[in-house]
Amino acid sequence: MTTTHPTPALSHPAGPSRYGITGPRILRSEWHKLHSLRSTWITVVSAVVMVLGVGLIMGGTYTSGGGDSDVDTVVLTLYGSMLGQLCLVVLGILMTAGEYATGMIRSSLTAVPARLPVLWAKAAVFAAAVFTVMFATALVTFAAAQAFLHDTDQAASFTDPGILRALAGNAAALTLMGLLALGLGALLRSVPGAIGAFIGGVMILPEILGMLPYDAVERAIMYFPTQAAGALGSATPIPGTASPGPALLALTVWAGTTLAAAALGLRRRDV
Repeated sequence: MTTTHPTPALSHPAGPSRYGITGPRILRSEWHKLHSLRSTWITVVSAVVMVLGVGLIMGGTYTSGGGDSDVDTVVLTLYGSMLGQLCLVVLGILMTAGEYATGMIRSSLTAVPARLPVLWAKAAVFAAAVFTVMFATALVTFAAAQAFLHDTDQAASFTDPGILRALAGNAAALTLMGLLALGLGALLRSVPGAIGAFIGGVMILPEILGMLPYDAVERAIMYFPTQAAGALGSATPIPGTASPGPALLALTVWAGTTLAAAALGLRRRDV
């Protein structure tokens, strides 16, 4: 007589505790996607090299009493931020529109049916990574440039009034401009389209509007993204620009509005 023994059922952990969709898991997924892409390293390293390289050139070639003697010290040191910004704009667009180009967005939204947490996670991961890297770059660039500028009329230190605020403001401006581009990428779902919209709407349009002979237009342009970003990265007030507080608020509103429009489109449109 053969005795049979029931096979014990395999025990699996409960679904939500092991497979549930949570905010930290979405953030971790987006962080993994960001740092594992070659384009991320290319754009970030390019931005760092642009800022640091131009800063060293400006410091090494500067002479007291020259044409740049009236330029703010932080602005002079971080001239390369204008080039670095373009790299970070491309990164922001690739982080959203790039997924539509490759079809990866279908997998992301299938895993997170609520959709919006994916966009917010992308924005949060991008902002944290870019601000950290660019603030560290600004600190290193300023210190390296001051090694050349210490005996000139552009000599300054971290303890001087407005210096640390301007360095942090520069990193915040680059981060918010990148977030604006990220929102454009999610809204337009096209890498070339988002790049074109950024160049045309953010960089060129204010220059065209600035030709209009109206004081109201001139005052409004001070709060456009590029102009507001420039005001954040200066230790001393720049004539014709907004003060740092309103400039930061304006740039935050531009980035937030673009992300909100992208979120609305994500909710209403199919993948």
